[in-house]
Amino acid sequence: MVSDDTAGSGLDTVIGGSTRDPQRAATIVAEARACEQDGDRQGAIDAYRRAIECDDSAETMFRLAYLLDLSGEEDDALQLYEELANRTDPPINALLNLAVLYEDRDQWVRAEKCLRQILETDPNHERARLFMKDVLASKDMLYDEENDRDRLRRDALLDTPVTDFELSVRARNCLKKMQIRTLGDLLKITEAELLSYKNFGETSLTEIKEMLQAKGLRLGQGLEGGAYSRVRKDIIEQLRGKAPEAVLNKSISALELSVRARKALQLLNIQSIGELAARTEAELMGVKNFGSTSLDEIKAKLADFGLGLRTLEEAAATGD
Repeated sequence: MVSDDTAGSGLDTVIGGSTRDPQRAATIVAEARACEQDGDRQGAIDAYRRAIECDDSAETMFRLAYLLDLSGEEDDALQLYEELANRTDPPINALLNLAVLYEDRDQWVRAEKCLRQILETDPNHERARLFMKDVLASKDMLYDEENDRDRLRRDALLDTPVTDFELSVRARNCLKKMQIRTLGDLLKITEAELLSYKNFGETSLTEIKEMLQAKGLRLGQGLEGGAYSRVRKDIIEQLRGKAPEAVLNKSISALELSVRARKALQLLNIQSIGELAARTEAELMGVKNFGSTSLDEIKAKLADFGLGLRTLEEAAATGD
């Protein structure tokens, strides 16, 4: 802690409803100084407390806060430093000591605010700049740890099997047929995709939406930009071994499909050739009004690009 302070004080006319008495305050401060010289810290604290009742000058408050901190009474010291920091022209050393107290309590944002108050008026203040480096480093480390914990909690939640949630038998069976096994899988599908599957109705949709809403989640939340971004990484790697990235990123419109086949893919929210090649025949056949004619058409169009739908063996190999 910094022990000396040369900043002035902004004087009021009343303290706590009592008229100021600067002369008496000066007498008591002299008494407090004498106690300090004699090594009587508690006597000095008591005297400074009485002096503040007569005149709450910045210098007197700082000395009291400093001695209280040395005596282990951090809460009282913190309160005095905060009062000084809120004044129009706060003492620099009060801001420094307050920043240190905040840092000890892992209150990095508050500590940073105190130091910035100093650096705004004195950008080259050596001690403040040194403290700021420590505070910013500690704050970044804390945020990294918090982010890691948040990510682990989020990943654990997304890896939760949908069978762990209280869903009806029909809803569970539909999700199983659609190869939606985890909560993360469910967030990567839209309402339209769910409703496009046979035997999946509004009742099951409402049931699933209410379950997600209770957890602060929603359908489609896991969808982000980018070609076939919803496809698992292991499947993407398989596709890259079969066709160039430019082909996989091509829009479905490049296949020039019939209206019926195109509408089926729209229901599944399939937007690129790569996304289509990541699907299986069973997935496509699960779409309402999608028949073998449309399936044959799609297989032929994919073959023109050297691709095909995933086989059941490939799906089993990747755990689908």
